[in-house]
Order: sequence, then structure tokens, then C-alpha cells
Amino acid sequence: MTRQEIYDRIRGLGSKDSFVLAEMKRLGFWEPTTDMPGLPEQLIERQGQLQRELNELLEKQRRYENRKAMLAEMRKTRMAESKRKQQETKQRNEQKRQERAAQWKRQQEQTIVYLGENVSGGLQSGTANNDQLRRFGLPDFDSPLALAQAVGVTLSRLRFLAYDRPVSTVSHYKRFYLLKKSGGKRLISAPMPYLKTVQYWILEHILRKIQPTEHAHGFTIDRSIVTNAQPHTGKDVVVNLDLKNFFPSISYRRVKGLFVMIGYAETIATILALLCTEPDSDMIELDGKTYYVAKGSRVLPQGAPTSPALTNMIAYRLDHRLRGVANKFGYIYTRYADDLTFSASDEAAGRVGQLLWSIRQVIDGEGFVLHPDKLQVMRKGSQQRVTGLVVNDQLGIDRTTLRKFRALLHQIEQSGWQGKTWGKGQIQNTVLGYANFVAMVKPEQGKRLVETVKRLMLPAVESAGELPRQEPSTNGQINQPPKDTNLSTDWWDVL
Repeated sequence: MTRQEIYDRIRGLGSKDSFVLAEMKRLGFWEPTTDMPGLPEQLIERQGQLQRELNELLEKQRRYENRKAMLAEMRKTRMAESKRKQQETKQRNEQKRQERAAQWKRQQEQTIVYLGENVSGGLQSGTANNDQLRRFGLPDFDSPLALAQAVGVTLSRLRFLAYDRPVSTVSHYKRFYLLKKSGGKRLISAPMPYLKTVQYWILEHILRKIQPTEHAHGFTIDRSIVTNAQPHTGKDVVVNLDLKNFFPSISYRRVKGLFVMIGYAETIATILALLCTEPDSDMIELDGKTYYVAKGSRVLPQGAPTSPALTNMIAYRLDHRLRGVANKFGYIYTRYADDLTFSASDEAAGRVGQLLWSIRQVIDGEGFVLHPDKLQVMRKGSQQRVTGLVVNDQLGIDRTTLRKFRALLHQIEQSGWQGKTWGKGQIQNTVLGYANFVAMVKPEQGKRLVETVKRLMLPAVESAGELPRQEPSTNGQINQPPKDTNLSTDWWDVL
């Protein structure tokens, strides 16, 4: 044993005699020296025990006498324990945070849980009506990821396109105004390429699978302003009405409800409705950045490829109710987008007042508004026009306008295109568009006009080195694929 170990042993036993006695007992003999303990063994052990107790009491006395040091030691002990517990809690919370982050990342890769403050309530609810979807021939999606894969975009891209932001630095639409023939301006919201691609997919694979009512002639396969006007030829009275703010009057909630009605779960219906709607917004410049601030709720944008088909679907009940009103009073009813036309002959022609009152009740009940300045009641003695076509005796074009158009072509042939105007827009585009319009109504007559316009355009094309851009057809139709004969079910009857 080292000297320090011996000292520690003596302090532990209480006295030197106790240590000596313990060592002699350990070694098995008594040391025959003068330093041999002079007390019996029991007394030595008792002495050592008392000495140890005395040492403990003295130590406690010293500690209690230094109360400040004792309190500091207690605080130090408590602080050490508190830090230890805090560290353990921090480690547990960090582990939970990492687990939540990993779970959120996995969830973000599989589904969409939030798309904005007021539109995310249905993203985790609802089940699809698979029988309804199969009956209409519509694709089914068991998750937002399946929808994104079908559309051909990533889930994050789909989330970005559908997200509802009251203030954003990015706009998915390019907005501009077009002049109306009747005066004023029409706001056009043209979707940007990414969103346009998704909207065309929705149009081709969902909206066009469902046939509109027989009364709808706008934006519909095999129908046009010609088919819309034909039923009203040769009538004693023709009544034209117009729905005010037709596209903006159809809200996001109505579009979402439509997708639910045709069979989609609320999760998918919410995403589809957000992709097809947008709020009107103001563009604000602040600190060198451009912000788009929403001014109201989401509605159908005029300019999106999905909007016309959605209006025809949402106007289903409106069409059937107005047909009922027309039948009640002996009238024929058709609709081209927001233009409503009623016509009748004989006794029914005298019931215009009753007809208009009933029409207003139906339109108010369906959430639409009649334009107060676009009501026309045209009797047989005056020129009757439906979607720009004359319908008095047979389908035709306004003769005065046609004569002016022929005169314009003659002037162009004599002195060229410089300084000539026709309609609102680039002269060559509007002239060619009107010639195509005549060809749609009067094929033989229009064909000659189209050939004349193209012949007159050749010098301008040769000098410019390129063909002028042709405007869309004036009949208002969009390019559509051939009708799918396997989907002949009238979904309106089913619903």
C-alpha cells in the first residue's frame, strides 16, 4: 500500500489503532513491538467507530456553518440536473421534429395537403363515385400524385399551378383587353404555357367526354352560330337576351361542385377547380418587384381553354328550365354561350311579356344576371338577327354589311391595303375572317370571297416575306377532335 492509501485507510477506520488492529488481523499475528495497541480489540473498534461518527458530525458542522457555500452547492446541483433534463428534452424534441419533417416530406411526395387558406378544407376528405366516373368514361385518380402523373407534370408543379395566393410575385395568366363590337372592352386572361398544357389535358380527357344539352350551340362539336340561328328562321317574333358577366359569374365553388357531381372525390375536385379558375387581380410595383394582388374570389377566366366547356356544363339546369319556360309559352329556345334566343309564331308571339317575366325568375334562381341593355324583341316587320345572322325568311347575312365588304375589296384591288379598315384589328386578318364567316353561312358565295381576299393578300405577303397571322374563326368555335361515338350517354339525363 502507498502512503496515501494508508492515510485514506486510517481516515476510513477512524484511528491509527483501528488500522493497526485491522492489519494485524489481516496478516494473522500481533506485531511484538511497543506500539502494539494497549486496549482490548473491542475497545479499539468502538473507538474507531466513534471517531468516524465524530468526523462526520464535524464535517456536517463545517458545511452548515458555511450556509452560503451550501446554498451555492445546492444551486449548482439543481442547475446541473436542470441542464441535463433540458438537454434530454431538446434531444427528444429534435428527434420528433426530424420524424415530422421526414413524414411531411414523404407526404409532400405523395399528396397535396394545403393549397391556400380558404380552399384547402376538402383536400383530405371525400371519396370518388367510381360508378359515375365509369359511366361517363372519365379517368379516375386515387390521389393527387396519380392526377399529376396522368397530366404529365410533377406533383410540386401541380401544387404550384393550383395554389391560391392572395398576393403573389407570379401570375399564371397574361391579361389584356379586346374591344367589343358593341363598344367597351373585354378582359382576356390567357393562361401561361404550363397551366395551358394542364388545362388542355383537362379539356380533352374530362370535359369533352360529357355532352352538353341540345340547346347549347357555343363551343360545342358540330354546332355553331349557324345551328344556333337556324331554329329561329321565319318566326313572327325573336327575343334575344344576354347574360351579364357570364364567365366571371361562375365561381370556384360552382366549378368544384360540378367536378364532385360528375364523380370525383373532393380532393381531386378541389385541385381541378383551382386549375380552372383564377381571381381578378391588380399588378402592383413595389421596391422594384411586381406583385399580383387578388381583388376577389376565384372565377372562370375568359381565355382559358377549359372555361367554355365548363360554362356549358354548369348551365345544364339553366338550359332545361328555360326550355320548360319556352315550351310552356310555345317558344323555341337556344343558347350560344351567354346569348339566349327565344322565337315563336302565331298566338305564342303575343306572350312576350309573360315569357320575359318567367325567364327573369329562372335566371335569378340559377345565379345569373340578365344584361339590362341587351334585350331585343324583334317582330317580323323588322330585321331579325340571331348571333349576327339574319333569320327573317331564311338564314342570311346583313346585305348592307356585305355590300360594304365587296366595296372594300374593290378599293383594295384598286389602291392596295394602305389606309383601309374593317372591324377592329389588323386589316388583313379581319377581312379574311369576315370572308370565312360568309363562307360558313353561304358556302358558294363565301368561297369566292375567300379566294378574292387571298389573291389580294399575295402582294402584301410577298413584300413582307411572311404570311399574316389569321385570327380565330368568327363563329367563336374552338378546335375540337371528332366526336367519340362510344360516349353517347347524355349525362344530363343521368344526373
